[in-house]
Parts: sequence; structure tokens; C-alpha cells
Amino acid sequence: MIPVLFEIGPLRVYSYGLMLGIAFLIGNAVLARELKRRGLAAAMANTITVLAVVFGIAGAKILYLIEEWDSFLMNPLGMTFSAGGLTWYGGFLLALFVVSLYIRKKKVSFLRVWDCLGIALILTYGVGRIGCHLSGDGDYGIPTTLSWGTIYAQGTAKPSVMLEEYFNREPTERESWHYDSLRVIIAGRDKLGHLYTRFDEVTPLHPTPIYELLLGVLGYFLLLAIQRRQLPDGALFMMYLMLASTFRFAIEFLRLNPRIAGGLTEAQLFSIALFALGFAGFIYLGRQSESRTTGAG
Repeated sequence: MIPVLFEIGPLRVYSYGLMLGIAFLIGNAVLARELKRRGLAAAMANTITVLAVVFGIAGAKILYLIEEWDSFLMNPLGMTFSAGGLTWYGGFLLALFVVSLYIRKKKVSFLRVWDCLGIALILTYGVGRIGCHLSGDGDYGIPTTLSWGTIYAQGTAKPSVMLEEYFNREPTERESWHYDSLRVIIAGRDKLGHLYTRFDEVTPLHPTPIYELLLGVLGYFLLLAIQRRQLPDGALFMMYLMLASTFRFAIEFLRLNPRIAGGLTEAQLFSIALFALGFAGFIYLGRQSESRTTGAG
């Protein structure tokens, strides 16, 4: 893991922040191309990207603070201005709302712009996950014996800490990975000076951020292929909602997030809601388009 890419005097360049910036630049380029393809002003992409960055981060932080309300009350300033602590769905919802207000102000088709956003967002999300992988911020998964299992001892969030709740739920796994005996052995310090344990040093984990990168790229090319069909405006965005929520729902089974209802995580519950919204929207738009075609005939 490489949380800090390099330092120039007191300035540290973090891999997470750099990859987040690169992801938004890629998203901006894709959005501009898709807007132009649909006969809309490509220059809108710059404003939309800035709004998405600002309100996406703000929304992600706000939802995270709500989720960690007790910790927030104990240390409000520290929690608010910490580098980590972002919940993606909060950022997505607030950014989409603010971007939609901007689209309304520009007096262009919501649905047509949303189609462009869907193609850009699914790729942007995947690329941004590279930053999570490089920083080792806790978005990794459960232990695995697969050959591509990854060691996150140098990451900012240590597996010996992050996996505690998982092992509390899975006592057999706890024993098979020798969690209790290995986590008390200090193995060294990472490049930021933080201690890591023998458990961190020898336990390979599912690199779920890389899985999400691959799924994001797959989703991007699927949407590009789907848009060649004659679909009503907005249908592609609904397809994005269904694809993105399905990918996230599946990945959550390998991640460490706590189960809050029916054995599902908060992200999975959000995914179910977004999939239902996307499916209903897709059906509705299809029927509306069919009705207009029938009426015209």
C-alpha cells in the first residue's frame, strides 16, 4: 500500500486524494463527450463536475457523520475535518440533487443529461476506488486464500482493527486465521509511523476496491453498448442505477461493513432501493415512449 505517494517538504501527496482527482477528470472528459454526442453544450461538464466534487464530498461526509453520530458528538471538529470518513451514497444523492438544480437552471432535458451522467459516474466510481486500494483505508474485504489476496499492513486502516467485528460474527474464521494470537504481536511500523501487527502482515484480504474498478469498467462498456439502441431519454440512467446498485450489492458480501437488517449492510439496503427506483423508472419511461409512439401512429 502507498497511502503517501511522495512528500515535498511539509507537503504530502496522498494516493487517495490524487486518484479521486484523476477519477473526476476522467469523469469530466466522458461527460463532456456524451453531452456533445447528444447535441448538448459540452461546456456544462465543467460546472457539473465542480458541483459533483464539492457537494459529493459534502454529502458523503454528512452521511458518514450521521452514521457515526456518537463519535461525532465526542469529537465534532476532528470527525468533520478528518481526511477519511466518506459514505458514497450520501455524496451521490446530494450531488445529483444539486446538479439537477443546475440542469433546471440551464433549461435543458434532465433525462438526457442524466443519461450522460450515468456513463460518466460508473467509470468515475471505479477509478476512484484505486485510491481506496492504494491508501488501504478499510474498504478492503474479508480474508481469502485466493492467489490475488492482498496484504494491507501498510494501509491507513489496519486489518487487525477493521476485522474485529467480522470475526466476532464468524468465530470459526476467527480461529482459522489465528486472529487472537497474531493481532497482539507487533510486527513493525508503517511509513507513516503507525504500528501494525503480525496479523496485518500475513493475512491476505479480498482487494474489493480492485473488484469495483473492474466492475466499473465493465459497467462503462455495457452502457456504451446499450446506448446504441433506441432508448427513451433517461432509460440509460435507470440502467446505470440498476447496474451500479447490483455491483455494490454483490461486493458488500465480501466487505467488512456491519450487518444492520436481515443480514444486509446499509449499502446493500441502499442498493436495493436504488435498483427498485431504476427498474421502476426504466419501465415507466419505456411505457411513456411506447404510448407516445402509439399515439403518433
